[in-house]
Amino acid sequence: MEIQGNCLTPFQRKFLLKSLETDLRPEYRRRIEIMLLADIGQSQAQICKALGCSQETARHWITMAQTGNAHNWCDRRMGRPKAVNKQYLARLKELASHSPREYGYPFERWTAQWLSKHLAKELGIKVSNCHINRLLKEMGLSTRKISDTKKVTHVTKDCSITINDLQSSSELDSLWPLNLINTSN
Repeated sequence: MEIQGNCLTPFQRKFLLKSLETDLRPEYRRRIEIMLLADIGQSQAQICKALGCSQETARHWITMAQTGNAHNWCDRRMGRPKAVNKQYLARLKELASHSPREYGYPFERWTAQWLSKHLAKELGIKVSNCHINRLLKEMGLSTRKISDTKKVTHVTKDCSITINDLQSSSELDSLWPLNLINTSN
């Protein structure tokens, strides 16, 4: 005679028990155990205490068992899905290394927002602007314009001072023609 549970069919219970005999990741094992404990009448609080899981996790898998979806315990992958793959990274690098005009855009330099939009349209993978900038930084790339020399501009009320990164001492001599006089005599 089959044991009658609260929410699982005899077939589902047998399937879950058989699945527990395999080598499973702890997270998958916990999903099955939640559904089996719910089937024997354990409350959500009791299940959380026994398995050390969150109330949200217990509630979700109890609902899966109650709605006849116990067989889907392995369908939902663990963690956040990985959107960016090697193809995405290669294409991002290629796009960032060329002018957007080559791809039909009217502007001269890419922004993270436009790279994200273009790649979402082309590859179907949506990534935030911040993540695009992070990926570019990891590749040693940027959407910012690279200048030949470092330039610092300080603006005050009536004037501005621009300081360039000097390349050699000969440039310094031409900018500051000073005649030093020895006054220690």
